[in-house]
Amino acid sequence: MEWLKDDERLDYLLAEDLRIIQSPSVFSFSLDAVLLSRFVSVPKNKGKIVDLCSGNGVIPLFLSARTKADITGVELQERLYDMAMRSVRYNKLGEQIQMIQGDVKEIPSQLGVEQYDVVTCNPPYFLAHELSDKNVSEHYAIARHEIYLTLDEAIESASRLLKQGGKAAFVHRPGRLLDIVTSMRKYRLEPKRIRFVYPKFGKEANTLLIEGIKDGKPDLKILPPLYVYDDHNQYTKEVSEILYGEKQ
Repeated sequence: MEWLKDDERLDYLLAEDLRIIQSPSVFSFSLDAVLLSRFVSVPKNKGKIVDLCSGNGVIPLFLSARTKADITGVELQERLYDMAMRSVRYNKLGEQIQMIQGDVKEIPSQLGVEQYDVVTCNPPYFLAHELSDKNVSEHYAIARHEIYLTLDEAIESASRLLKQGGKAAFVHRPGRLLDIVTSMRKYRLEPKRIRFVYPKFGKEANTLLIEGIKDGKPDLKILPPLYVYDDHNQYTKEVSEILYGEKQ
């Protein structure tokens, strides 16, 4: 297929009725990206959204099914950016989604400070020195480890992009909660909503969704827990609906 290169494949985003280009050796999105795209508050119609650390463009694609707002995805790695561009073209979403290859740290100067209504970010989760698997591809290493971008730098860029009253949403690991809140407050993002995601009932949370408002007033809501699997190791009803649509 002319759309695909090397070991790439064209996967379905079933609930959104879209397609996405993925590669097992370069990049494939995780459930975290799906959950963030559903968790974040977005305007229904007008507005401007930026997705930082876009990877293969999965969050912009998911968001396009929820909003008519203009969406800009930012990805550092040329190969992932190229995959995202082809996915956007394949789905004929070029008028709504713009992909930019660039460094998240430099993007506010490039796109404009305090110009955006919403910023999403699925940043690298692991510290650079935690890269223990030497066999992992360079693409995965950069996406998952703070080699070129730290959590603090990602949150600072998100804040600089946002208008006053704009919303920033992040997905990360619960163990970094205090780091996230500390950085958000340092850069004028007041945490307003948190949801913990658990692999199943009785297990510790392994994912954190958090949304803040630029210059918002302190008033934090802890949302009900989200469980991914039930006792039979099947997706729970809520996660199944997120992944496959309401008809499942």
